[in-house]
Amino acid sequence: MKSERWMMMNIGRLTPLFLSSFCITLFFTGFFVYQNPFQSISDQNVLSLLPQIDPECDLFKGHWIPDKRGVLYTNSTCSTIPDSKNCIKQGRPDRDFLFWRWKPDGCDLPRFNPKAFLSMVRGKKMSFVGDSVARNHMESLLCLLSMEETPKDIYKDADDRNRIWYFPNHDFTLSTSWTKFLVAERERRDGNNTGTGLFDIDIDVIDQGWFKGLPNTDIAIVSAAHWFFRPIFVHRGDETLGCIYCNLPNMTQISPEEGFKLVYSAVLKHIDECEKCKDDLVTVLRTISPAHFENGTWDTGGTCSRTSPFGENRIDVQSNEMKIRKSQIEQLEVITKRDNKAKKFAVLDVTRVMLMRPDGHPNGYWGNKWMKGYNDCVHWCLPGPIDSWSEFLMAIIRQLR
Repeated sequence: MKSERWMMMNIGRLTPLFLSSFCITLFFTGFFVYQNPFQSISDQNVLSLLPQIDPECDLFKGHWIPDKRGVLYTNSTCSTIPDSKNCIKQGRPDRDFLFWRWKPDGCDLPRFNPKAFLSMVRGKKMSFVGDSVARNHMESLLCLLSMEETPKDIYKDADDRNRIWYFPNHDFTLSTSWTKFLVAERERRDGNNTGTGLFDIDIDVIDQGWFKGLPNTDIAIVSAAHWFFRPIFVHRGDETLGCIYCNLPNMTQISPEEGFKLVYSAVLKHIDECEKCKDDLVTVLRTISPAHFENGTWDTGGTCSRTSPFGENRIDVQSNEMKIRKSQIEQLEVITKRDNKAKKFAVLDVTRVMLMRPDGHPNGYWGNKWMKGYNDCVHWCLPGPIDSWSEFLMAIIRQLR
């Protein structure tokens, strides 16, 4: 009896300890099964430190201002810059183009924060869909994020057009998916099976090279532009709608902006109706990035040797780039007005912003020994003004959270 009484008394004393230990175990087990509380709290703390952005402010209307702090990385601190974009390594002598910052009218665009960006995209897959300028943007973002975490290079195809990088500490995947026109295309061949430079595109058929990967994507940044400035026959199934830059008899002439309208209308509709895609897929349409050739085109000696930005008064609102931008945005607005609100769409409107940066291209400093005498006034130096695109992208993702 005494021993039983002793056991009951001690069990009574120990019960609160057992209960509290059990509750603590349950609490942490539940959190770690469903979410990591420290990860969540850390992410929230990082995001709370970011300046608030006025949702009514147009981030893409403003001007470039001098910035003594300059770029966030250098060509020596980022090891993944390709030689063709590493303008300083290739001998560019001036540095002023690195010391400008975009200032929206009426508000501020926060500087890029790699820790906060990686927190926002933790566990996500982001794909840059488009041509080599889309790849240029991905390479810029890769350098910016590498300041926080070194990514793993996990995939490169034979042509080095499709790449995948992985950030293990944040379970974040960053990739590029190459496509010329976003829709199905075929280059016409001559009798010797040599490419003629004439293309056929079918707006009824999406380019499966990138679209097949969309169901595994959380955030897609979609853009394609510079391949459209060549003779292109536009089809809708068996029907030929016309041709861009053809000037052929008995052939309907399609302007570049009309061509963009047809393609982007079809592409955005395909994305919106993608049944295998994630319900909360975010699609960001990046508008056309302008080239700055002067005194000729890319193959007639054109250059882009300016060393400072243009002011707002130098923007031609009637330029082809601005017309194409308008066409792209109009197609996005059609999609955002539809009934299905599950998938999210946003615009990364860089056209006006980058029309002011004729100083940001490699020009002759792109190290291409096979094309000497040709200048690159399409792509952007790394580091350089293209880094601002990721500041815009960060603001967009934050607003969509």
